[in-house]
Amino acid sequence: MMSAASRIFCSIDTTEIDAARRLAAQVNGAVGGIKLGLEFFSAQGPAGIRAVVGEDGPPLFLDLKLHDIPNTVGAGVRAALPLAPAFMTIHSSGGPAMMRAAAEAAASAGAKRPKILAVTVLTSLDDADLAKVGQAVPVADQVTRLALLAKESGVDGVVCSPAEVAALRAACGPDFILMVPGIRPVWAAANDQKRFTTPAQALAAGADHLVIGRPITASDDPAAAARRIAAEIADAEIGGAGIGGAA
Repeated sequence: MMSAASRIFCSIDTTEIDAARRLAAQVNGAVGGIKLGLEFFSAQGPAGIRAVVGEDGPPLFLDLKLHDIPNTVGAGVRAALPLAPAFMTIHSSGGPAMMRAAAEAAASAGAKRPKILAVTVLTSLDDADLAKVGQAVPVADQVTRLALLAKESGVDGVVCSPAEVAALRAACGPDFILMVPGIRPVWAAANDQKRFTTPAQALAAGADHLVIGRPITASDDPAAAARRIAAEIADAEIGGAGIGGAA
């Protein structure tokens, strides 16, 4: 079973390298890893990633959401391998050949390969948006369809909203990784989130890893906040007798 802390990926949402390095150092050892995304990568590039993670830094979730022809996405994954990410993201809507290319490129790194996570339907899109781009199915159905396609294409898991966890765990089985953002501990400020899920609720539904940003990064003591969340997760796992999905 994963440790409580290893389930948490701290989302560092900044373009500033010094701020990112400081936060990564503060939470190192208190979380399972850090997430750096397109905003930071566009500003600082691979060198910036290396400066934040370093030799002994926390595991890296590189959230670039690659989406292109199969050859380009495969090359993009291979180009990122020297950064040794634990997880990388692609868009499942790129299709099975593209997803297979990403999975095969990741596998070329051997035992230390990154796990590839597919993004299904962006949370900014609703049923009307899908209809406008020619996908006349409800968001929930499209999410499940793309998650199953990702699994069939050799992808390790998906990034999904808290509302989708239970359905995807049922559809995709226990060994498919579910990485879940939109998490707020009960004691944290909701900020601009009108609908959110607590760590315990997400784990009970079947989440593997939780992406948590401001409840940790906006705290006066990010490490203490991360440890408090880990304790909440540990309590939930004891109460749920090892709830969760893939290790």
